[in-house]
Amino acid sequence: MTEFSLSDLEKIVRERAHSGDPDSWTAKLFARGIDKAAQKLGEEAVETVIAAVKGDKQALVSESADLIYHWLVVLGISGVPLSDVLRELEGRTGRSGIAEKASRPKG
Repeated sequence: MTEFSLSDLEKIVRERAHSGDPDSWTAKLFARGIDKAAQKLGEEAVETVIAAVKGDKQALVSESADLIYHWLVVLGISGVPLSDVLRELEGRTGRSGIAEKASRPKG
């Protein structure tokens, strides 16, 4: 199997987003806008949690793939490149998660 990355998937999402292909779920989501895409992201998040709690590894893999795909769609519609998220994560690696969370503004 070749190495497949989130960047590869982001590129595919970007290419399909405005393709006009009537058979493209990505094009349909982009056309329907952020509300629909965010709704789908939330649904996939819940399904991922359910699979994890049930201990269903195959469902967890499948639902995680759906979750990541819909997350990239939401980022794409919002104009947020994956590199911005990765940069944020990279900046957090030098401190503990507890300290990082405590440093966030309250509200």
